Amino acid sequence: MKITKVDAIVLESPNDYGVHGGESSGPKFRSLLRVSTDAGIDGWAEIETQPHVLKAVIDAPGDATGMFQGLGGLTVGADPFETEALWHRLYTGTIYYGRRGVVLQAISGIDIACYDIMGKALGKPVHALLGAAKRDRVTAYASTLFRDTPDGMRDAARKYMSQGFKAVKFGWGCFGKDRATDVALVRAAREVMGKDRALLVDAGWTVPRTVEQTIAMCKAIEPFDPFWVEEPCHPEEYASYRAVAEASPIRIAGGEQEGTPWGFDLLIRQGKVDVAQPDLSRCGGFSVARKVIGIAQEVGCEVCPHAWMSDLLTAASLHFNAVLPEALFQEYNVSDDPLSQALCKTRLRLEDGMLAVPQGPGLGVEVDPDVVNRYRVK
Repeated sequence: MKITKVDAIVLESPNDYGVHGGESSGPKFRSLLRVSTDAGIDGWAEIETQPHVLKAVIDAPGDATGMFQGLGGLTVGADPFETEALWHRLYTGTIYYGRRGVVLQAISGIDIACYDIMGKALGKPVHALLGAAKRDRVTAYASTLFRDTPDGMRDAARKYMSQGFKAVKFGWGCFGKDRATDVALVRAAREVMGKDRALLVDAGWTVPRTVEQTIAMCKAIEPFDPFWVEEPCHPEEYASYRAVAEASPIRIAGGEQEGTPWGFDLLIRQGKVDVAQPDLSRCGGFSVARKVIGIAQEVGCEVCPHAWMSDLLTAASLHFNAVLPEALFQEYNVSDDPLSQALCKTRLRLEDGMLAVPQGPGLGVEVDPDVVNRYRVK
């Protein structure tokens, strides 16, 4: 089997990014990749990146040096079953303009799509290609924004509890601008959620904080028992992560911005995070994420995938969660825009606070071509 085409698709949501009624409407533009083969099997992936830039990286022509070829040209002709060889071909072939950022994110999408192709060709779910599945469902957390007031937090917590979630992550928004407000917001969520449900806090790394301020923030919200504080430091500040992780009474999570095995080795060994969060669409795909498991196991770090897009990326992350030594949570995007909610023909459904790991071939979910055609702009 050979890859014949890589198609980068840009989708545009009818809503602009923003907060409406307390909930995010999701990104304005979305990236999809479709990798086609001479066997008539297509693989799909969703990538959290800047879609127009990603399309340029895929479609770019090359030159005689072979060092500035677009990723589409580098991929065509490859065997999708040879994922390790293809990954290194793409990484080294873009070394002069890549290594991180949108190039690595594009490589991630190609890698995910190849696993989708392999699973479809073999009639097996992706988790069977990654290793023996240890579970067939994972506890989901509603991934949402901080509300501006304690009453807003209470209303949001009630909303997600009524939908069956056993865990909620509040992030970004107004959090981090005032310590007393931060404490009041986290307290309000815990009051409604009770002691038996998991409350997670995404502190938003774009808020400037010193190490001392970050540690003080963690200690201030400790009484409300957050399961973790996510990304309280700039992604490259490994020394800051280490200082915070060693002093914080709460787990420190991070890694959605990280990529390559070497990057995660730095974050886990030097940054000393308690939970590593590879995003399959940004870290390098399944080929990198499976290596993160081994790095994390060596030092006792937990792993929980980041996945804030549609059911397509959520499904990929569920396959990864299925083979982890221990699965903490599956992130679930509760944005109300049509691309978050309707990109796949059959929605992933919450049952008793959990999401089932897809059991069909490949990723186990099917992209809806009508939705793609309705919102496609490039």
